[in-house]
Amino acid sequence: MELRDYLRILRSHWLGIVLLTLLGVTAAWGWSALQPRVYTASTSAIINAAGEGGDAGSRLIGNQLAASVVKSYIDIGQWRSVAEFVADDLDLEASPEALVSRVDVTNPLDTVIIRVSAEGSSPEEARDLAESWVRGMISEIENIEGTGADAAVTVVPGDSARLPTAPSSPNTRLNLALGALIGLALGIGYAVLRHVLDQRVRSPRDIERETGVSVIGTLPASKELENERKVLRFSGRTDAASPIAEATRELRTNLRFVDIDNPPRAIVVTSPIPGDGKSTIAANLAVSIAASGENVVLIDADLRRPMISSLFDLPEGAGLTDVLTERAEIADVAHVIAGTPNLVIIGAGRTPPNPSEVLGSKKMHELIEGLTKHAFVVIDSPPLIPVTDAAVLATNADGAIVVVSAGRTTYDMMHKALANLERARARPLGVVLNKVPRKGADASYYGYQYQGEYSAREAPAKAAKN
Repeated sequence: MELRDYLRILRSHWLGIVLLTLLGVTAAWGWSALQPRVYTASTSAIINAAGEGGDAGSRLIGNQLAASVVKSYIDIGQWRSVAEFVADDLDLEASPEALVSRVDVTNPLDTVIIRVSAEGSSPEEARDLAESWVRGMISEIENIEGTGADAAVTVVPGDSARLPTAPSSPNTRLNLALGALIGLALGIGYAVLRHVLDQRVRSPRDIERETGVSVIGTLPASKELENERKVLRFSGRTDAASPIAEATRELRTNLRFVDIDNPPRAIVVTSPIPGDGKSTIAANLAVSIAASGENVVLIDADLRRPMISSLFDLPEGAGLTDVLTERAEIADVAHVIAGTPNLVIIGAGRTPPNPSEVLGSKKMHELIEGLTKHAFVVIDSPPLIPVTDAAVLATNADGAIVVVSAGRTTYDMMHKALANLERARARPLGVVLNKVPRKGADASYYGYQYQGEYSAREAPAKAAKN
């Protein structure tokens, strides 16, 4: 995937990422609040070698001697005897091992200084432990080196340890930062994993990569067309300039480029399952093509659940099945829509007991072939997965347009639908991605967040594009 694909994934799941980041911060804060407060105090001592007060040569020898023994004295700072001295000095009940674990003895680079850092549950306890530890080390070193003029090396304590003003542990700020980073990482991982496991179609690029079929149109979600109850007239200020009308015009244009050498004259509009909006798209596409000046015949071939007549408020009655059974002529069942003289609608007619055989019959093939000599034919058909009607019907036409819903149709459904077309040796002309969100990350991917309702001043110019 490209960088913009990852950015789209993150935008799609931004709420989950934010919540997990906040959860990480909250968990870090809670963990920090439950930890005991630990304070750290530091003090130091300097090694003084005999001869340092004499001439330059004596001082040089003394410095070399102090530098040579400082590493050994650091090790003395971890001795059990020093810890026992401190326990007696401060009247502590802790074991020598526990005291040693609370003290860190170091030697700053290129110095003869011994630095002692001690931890305690209070500032005073940490200070007293550090100072007593230095005294314990001095006592142990004097036992080894001797005292007074006989001692080659002495250890001189430095300033008293300062009371710490804030606990050294837990480091709440650091913990909060780490919690935020861990939460952010989990959020990003969640978003990527959700995307990988989510098999619902969202992106035209992914559809083309998964199926090898081109996406010839993307239509935004529209409250106007919910429940397949509205047909755009592509005239007037509201319909002609709406985003759904613009998207339908784009679909109409792209359809002309499906096969330049042999452009389709009869298309079947279908979908994997019911509810993808295929009937509305078939109706609006037919109206759009008719609005461009071309003669169009819209046929309702969904003999199991016809919708076209109700979309155009046409009376139920004779239709396609009556023509195929020679009960009526085309002229008897054809309906012309007011305001769109180039559009003729043929309803489904009576429901036969064998819809697949009727739609795959020779008479159906001859009907479509005869109509394409005078008009562009748009056929609304049943979904591909539940029944075979659309696949059989597509063999009598130039191909099928498969309508899928963004965020609803899965790739498994798409593969099954296209496989049904392939088994019938029907041609998929392309995929139409319907109900694309007009807000959110997916909307920005398709650009629909920039397509608001056009103003009345702009609408006449858009309507002129019909």
